Amino acid sequence: MSDFNTMIIEQFRANGGYVEANGFGSRLLLVHSIGAKSGQARISPLMALAQDDGSWLIAASKAGAPDNPAWYANLLAHPETDVEVPTAVDGPVPGGAVDTVSVRAVSLQGSARDAAWAQFTSAAPGFADYQERAGSRVIPVVQLIRR
Repeated sequence: MSDFNTMIIEQFRANGGYVEANGFGSRLLLVHSIGAKSGQARISPLMALAQDDGSWLIAASKAGAPDNPAWYANLLAHPETDVEVPTAVDGPVPGGAVDTVSVRAVSLQGSARDAAWAQFTSAAPGFADYQERAGSRVIPVVQLIRR
């Protein structure tokens, strides 16, 4: 895991899910996964969009790289997992807790994926740049459904 991700994870857990770095605020989740090849436990801090039904959307953008992030393959191989979610919504809560929620990861397809992707480009216009950089790779969107 990169030093940057380690710092984000530590800040997330120390502040009830609020991350000051890069202006993330309370828009991140910590997505747990099992390596598709290695079988090792992994944690990925990812921007998430909460949905009215209690699920979350995450985008496998990898900042517009030509390939999908490893966590995406991990979730396809092992879709039953956990996410850590913020309890803080308006700012840092030193020593605040985070909640762990069991979820099932579903890679969205077709019009469902397109509608979900539109939510990302609306919430953070930089995601449109990621798709442009990704070229012909269609950036996957995953729905994390509570179980």
